[in-house]
Amino acid sequence: MRVRGATNDLQQLLEPVVGTMGYELLGVEVHPHGGGTLLRLYIDQTTGITLRDCQRVSEQVSGVLDVEEPIVGHYVLEVSSPGVDRPLFNAPQFARHAGSRVRIQVEAALDGRRKFTGRLLGMRDDQVVIEEDGNEIGIPLEQIEKARLVPER
Repeated sequence: MRVRGATNDLQQLLEPVVGTMGYELLGVEVHPHGGGTLLRLYIDQTTGITLRDCQRVSEQVSGVLDVEEPIVGHYVLEVSSPGVDRPLFNAPQFARHAGSRVRIQVEAALDGRRKFTGRLLGMRDDQVVIEEDGNEIGIPLEQIEKARLVPER
């Protein structure tokens, strides 16, 4: 990745900016993209997110990124609402969505598996706990590569 510091550093840099605008910065994703970097921010607020909200945050964050230069070289900034299959990034988000169905992918295999889908029971110590096929599974938070809610009808 062509980013100075970790995704957490970007989160810490941008969270106050997004927060003062009245939004919650749910999380930050960084991906390689056409010889550069794709920086995706997920924002939310209690009344929902509109395209105009995403544009406002994008304009403000672009200015901060231009001044602070945490990304080396070309980058594309995307600001998005979390959607119905919202990503989960941290312990408070996992706790808040207890009872929902979740799909989790881990960085390295746990018990020979990298993907898990089940009912999110919440947090226990530093583990995300899900119920999958009648079994409780604890997944260390630091090993989660990505996690999303599974929309239910």
